[in-house]
Amino acid sequence: MKGKDLTERFLSGEEIYAGKFITVQRDLVRLPDGSETAREYVRHPGAVAIVALFDDGRVLLERQHRYPHRRDFIELPAGKLEPEEPHFETAKRELLEETGYVAREWTRLALIHPTIAYSDEGIELWLARGLELREAKLDAGEFLEVLALPFDEAVAMVRDGRITDGKTVAGLLWVKAFLQR
Repeated sequence: MKGKDLTERFLSGEEIYAGKFITVQRDLVRLPDGSETAREYVRHPGAVAIVALFDDGRVLLERQHRYPHRRDFIELPAGKLEPEEPHFETAKRELLEETGYVAREWTRLALIHPTIAYSDEGIELWLARGLELREAKLDAGEFLEVLALPFDEAVAMVRDGRITDGKTVAGLLWVKAFLQR
């Protein structure tokens, strides 16, 4: 899209917090009108989420407690990139680690940016088919329950608010809108 230049130009910046996998950055920027302001945002290494479909039409999901919200969520298998790790390798690793499944067929679906106002995180969505059960290898401190639900039931859970996780909503609706026609 062409139009006015809306670019905010970096002037200076500082890291104000560094955690195990995220950092918080504060930058001074010049706005399109010439004024200056601060922008604070989370730097994130990136992630993948996998829409894993069984041959019988079920989708592989997880139930996991998410501390910031103090409740359990139903989600797609997902995980963050390791340094220098390609997205496809992350997708294969996370599917196996979290669920115990490997897939024969993989298709990259899309890239989503779940929180564009305050984070640079990008999540690649992948489709996995031809699932075969092996053995899950959860990371230390990772606890979840693996679920297999009919795909249409998972979509109904999006519709009625039982699934609200952004990457899961995006992945399920992407498959419904573009692959199930």
